[in-house]
Amino acid sequence: MARDRDRGEEFTRPLRRLLVGLLVLACLGLFLVWRIDSPRVERLRAEVVDEVVPRLDWMLAPVTGLARLAGDVRSYERIHQQNLELRRELRQMTVWREAALRLEQENAKLRDLNNVSLDPALTYVTGTVMADSGSPFRQSVLLNVGGHDGIIDGWPTMDGMGLVGRVSGVGQRTSRVILLTDTSSRIPVTLEPSGQKAILTGDNSLYPLLDFLEDPDAVRPGDRAVTAGDGALFPAGLLVGRVAQGTDGRLRLRLAADYEQLEFVRVLRSPLVESIADPGGLIVPTAGIAPRPEEREVFGPPLPPTGLLAGTTTPATPPEGTVGD
Repeated sequence: MARDRDRGEEFTRPLRRLLVGLLVLACLGLFLVWRIDSPRVERLRAEVVDEVVPRLDWMLAPVTGLARLAGDVRSYERIHQQNLELRRELRQMTVWREAALRLEQENAKLRDLNNVSLDPALTYVTGTVMADSGSPFRQSVLLNVGGHDGIIDGWPTMDGMGLVGRVSGVGQRTSRVILLTDTSSRIPVTLEPSGQKAILTGDNSLYPLLDFLEDPDAVRPGDRAVTAGDGALFPAGLLVGRVAQGTDGRLRLRLAADYEQLEFVRVLRSPLVESIADPGGLIVPTAGIAPRPEEREVFGPPLPPTGLLAGTTTPATPPEGTVGD
């Protein structure tokens, strides 16, 4: 077996060498022919190309398909990358769109605040609503302005349309505003054009009640309600809302302030609100202070200090013959 194998290699080895030599000579001849610059050789080359290349299309079809497939894969990859970039940009544009809408709303509300017509004597401080009470039994909001900004307890507050409430509790950096819808809210209002006076009473609903009307028949739904200025609580003429007929048949007020989108509040510096430093002075007047002229006209001259009111330890002795002997 080893001898037969050696004999086969002896015959095939020279044959391989001959074939390799012929192939090298053919390639060398083809190279030389292809490099010859002659019209006859050029026609020969053209005829060879015309004959060979069209017949090789079926052989090049798989290679062409693979090349096209590779190009399509690269194209799909580029499209995928572009799609991801477009999605990122779309998310960023969505965020910017929301920010632009929020700024547009805030700008509109600030323009509404600037368009409110107020008494030139009134100045104001604009604050932002930080938090809501969130309680069904108490209607109030918290502002980011307080005693540091000169806020005083009792000052009225407005939004871009109408009255919101009054300041009830002032801190150094924050203050709390009791809304008109709170049950503890009572303000005097004037109804136009009838001129009727009423008390706006909050009942934890969006439509507070109108109580103590002088002539309810003279009031019609749609009448304008403004602050009356009575009691030195609020300045007169501030818009509160319009009269509406409730489902229970009672007259209520549709507030002009937008409580659903309450973000900016204007605190009016009201000169009518008096700062109370000693609440006890409201009950017991300080000794030695004479009554004002208007009080003297209403209540008369002060009584002389007699008996226990003058600081004596024993009451005055009644005359003889009086009841009690």
